[in-house]
Amino acid sequence: MGDLNSTQPTADVEVVVAPPYLYIDQVLSSLDGKRYSVAAQNAWARGPGAFTGEIAAEQLKDLGLSWVILGHSERRSLCGESNETVGKKTAHALECGLKVILCVGETLAQREANITLNVITDQLAAVKAHISDWSNVVIAYEPVWAIGTGRVATPDQAQEVHSGIRAWFRANVSPDVAMHMRIQYGGSVNAANAAEIAMREDVDGFLVGGASLNGKDFVTICNAADAHYKSR
Repeated sequence: MGDLNSTQPTADVEVVVAPPYLYIDQVLSSLDGKRYSVAAQNAWARGPGAFTGEIAAEQLKDLGLSWVILGHSERRSLCGESNETVGKKTAHALECGLKVILCVGETLAQREANITLNVITDQLAAVKAHISDWSNVVIAYEPVWAIGTGRVATPDQAQEVHSGIRAWFRANVSPDVAMHMRIQYGGSVNAANAAEIAMREDVDGFLVGGASLNGKDFVTICNAADAHYKSR
């Protein structure tokens, strides 16, 4: 956090930091709130109650958070969260006044079977069934096969999927939502490859994993947004 507070991104970007639950309060009290917002990594699909081990969106809002990450591939694959569950969680978080970083993505087997966009549009459709206002949602495309593996989708692969996601919004929600939807890329993004990926037309930002643990590298990734704007 010291690196983040002392090294300010020069690009005109919105930066959100998502620590584990146990450290949220510490981050809120020590991170520069004028430069950075704070998110939780998950939230429960219902309000406060007898749901042992779960944390409600209402509690996160009370703590002062403005964002939550939902539908991360690890939640889907390791915790058994279905598309329907992610849709309900998204709706509840939005109702509580949180903004949502909604994760979508395919496994290696699904990519090799050429059903990447089918998988992702099914994930999006399950959320659409529960919400009508997308203004407080950001999409994060994270190819499961590129998370923590060192493998990265090529800039063209990332652009192809991001373009497909935007096309789905255009056809199934509205052209206006499609135009304004922020679609991030997440999958072994680092300081060395961020700028090249950011140059693609439909890549609007990044969901950063391990590289975010190095404050200076994280700021470099934030500043990759300049490559996006200059390429237009």
